[in-house]
Amino acid sequence: MIRVVVADDQPMARERLVSLLTAEPGVEVAGTAASGPEAIDCILAASPDLVFLDLQMPGMDGFKVIEAIGVDRMPATVFVTAYDEYAVRAFEVQALDYLLKPFGRQRFQSALARARRHLERERQGEMAGRLAELLRSGRPEPAGERLLVKSGGRVSFVDVESIDWVEAEGNYVRIYAGEQVHLMRETMSGLIDKIGPQRFFRIHRSRIVNIKRVKELLIAGGGDYQVVLTDGTKLGLSRLYRDALQEQLTGG
Repeated sequence: MIRVVVADDQPMARERLVSLLTAEPGVEVAGTAASGPEAIDCILAASPDLVFLDLQMPGMDGFKVIEAIGVDRMPATVFVTAYDEYAVRAFEVQALDYLLKPFGRQRFQSALARARRHLERERQGEMAGRLAELLRSGRPEPAGERLLVKSGGRVSFVDVESIDWVEAEGNYVRIYAGEQVHLMRETMSGLIDKIGPQRFFRIHRSRIVNIKRVKELLIAGGGDYQVVLTDGTKLGLSRLYRDALQEQLTGG
């Protein structure tokens, strides 16, 4: 969901933008403003992802709004104005787009699509950075813990810290630990309880990895990721668990 603030001193222009935005999927209008000071208050209160900001408003113009909030703290911004002479300056303050009034639905949708792509890239980068920090920091784990694995008439003891990753296979789990592979009759949830959810995380409905074995993340097309382990193994990070992990890392 993209949270948007609309700031425009003309009621009809403001209402039209709100109407266009509410017709788009995945968009929530978090607030509106009719002047520069109102825009500042609304942006600070609503913490939107995106702002449609009129350049010419009473009290202060759009540039003064950005100056007051700070370029680095300002949400992604699409300028809306009837004047084209400010275009260069708009992009100097990192505006995503510049809507020149009057504009049609198609031009509006083009600006919104650009904003969506920008926000998605930002979210992916933020998630990758937070996950990288989590991986760098590591997590404490008790030493010497072992897992009892019964298979084929044999009983094996597997050091939990030696496990690289695990994949579910029906009523069994296949445990990959270095060059050893063990098949154990256990559910994934049951195994996680045994080996410790604080050191393993789920990257797929049927797959978990040891957080200490993760070397890097590769960002693939369409916003997908691959988890690369220290031995070179590449495992897909499903979008479902990517979002869940992002919520966990951001405290959502």
